[in-house]
Amino acid sequence: MEFVQAKTILSKVKYGDDWYGVDYNMNLYRGCSHGCIYCDSRSSCYHIDDFDVPKGKENALAILDKDLSGKKKKGIVGIGSMSDTYNPQEKQHEQTRGALKLISKCGFGVSIDTKSDLILRDLDLLKEINAKNNVIIKLTITTPHDDLSRIIEPRVCVSSRRFEVIKTLNENGIFAGIMMNPVLPFITDKEEDIRELVRLAYENKARFIHSYMGMTLRENQRDYYYDKLDEHFPGLKEKYVRYYKDSYMCPIPDCDRLYRMFAAECDRYGILHEMKDIIKAYKREIKDGEQTSLF
Repeated sequence: MEFVQAKTILSKVKYGDDWYGVDYNMNLYRGCSHGCIYCDSRSSCYHIDDFDVPKGKENALAILDKDLSGKKKKGIVGIGSMSDTYNPQEKQHEQTRGALKLISKCGFGVSIDTKSDLILRDLDLLKEINAKNNVIIKLTITTPHDDLSRIIEPRVCVSSRRFEVIKTLNENGIFAGIMMNPVLPFITDKEEDIRELVRLAYENKARFIHSYMGMTLRENQRDYYYDKLDEHFPGLKEKYVRYYKDSYMCPIPDCDRLYRMFAAECDRYGILHEMKDIIKAYKREIKDGEQTSLF
């Protein structure tokens, strides 16, 4: 694997209260090999060359150790917002596992975004961190159908496997749920599919589902997405061009009604869906030196 230079790994965030209560953010890899056709991280504003080939960061763990040791607040470290930290290269290089060891050693909490079942390899460390601080795991699931997930997320485990991962995490005391983001207009926005996804979430013990009922399109991300639409959904690109033109935010048609339906289904099954409620449910007050029971 190619490695790129990095001066720092950890950065303070300003949006934590609006996005899962994260205090710090880091990405241990640049680029991602999952091949998701909609990925916003392909946008040219992020300056990631050869996006489909993940690259590690030189001396990442030594830098992270220094970064964590210099923080007075033992907050929540977000991992994977730009690149899935459980890409196939992680099996060999274990940068994520090494980072979790440091997070545990320094008494921080963790928030992880992923689509990969490789996260279960680190269940021991997630439980260790959870005994000291807060942990939230977010599995992206965009469709309840494995055949469709193979098209729009071609090089990562299918939706049914991700549901299984959520069940395993929650059965082990880890607060885990679903990011139903993005919702692809005219592809994953069917009412019956959203209902089915919520039902499967309930059956697999998901604690929450969060969705903004749409997608983003900008710069070369749009070009890549439209090429994939031509490949897998002929004629749909033209519909997008007519409907959204050059818009960055692309809410699904009938967005308000479908969100109300989604929220009602979540409420029916006892699944959280509002960000403030998700943050309140997984966070507990942590005092310096305190260790708490998993249960």
